[in-house]
Amino acid sequence: MALFQEMEDKKLHRDIVIYNILIDGMCNAGKLTTARELFNTLPTKGLQPNVRTYTIMIKGLCKEGLLDEARELLEKMEENGCSPDDVTYNTIIQGFLQHNETSWVVKYLQMMVNKGFSANATTATILIDLLSTNQADKALQDFFQKSV
Repeated sequence: MALFQEMEDKKLHRDIVIYNILIDGMCNAGKLTTARELFNTLPTKGLQPNVRTYTIMIKGLCKEGLLDEARELLEKMEENGCSPDDVTYNTIIQGFLQHNETSWVVKYLQMMVNKGFSANATTATILIDLLSTNQADKALQDFFQKSV
């Protein structure tokens, strides 16, 4: 944060990539409040969050178990004209899987597939592990039976 503050003090150009790096670092360090503040100040800096920015925040929210807020941010993302990509969907699916929210996982899997995206290796591994241990709920099992 000191380097970022120095950049701000010297009026050096800070673009969305710099903010993404900083927000990601804050989320990874468990400083979600600071990440949220940075995210929320972007418009006042003349910047708009991009797909990477939203995905970083969704991951941070999921990591902290704030699934409702992650879901709301995904909706806000689309309302603001920023389309989620495969990384965004895989991120939110993994977050919800880690908290055993399989009903939402099915919804996001369906949305992802409908938009032409597919699960990455990490998401697929988590799903296969869940299915192989018979821990998946009926909705998730039905989704895979229809998809295969």
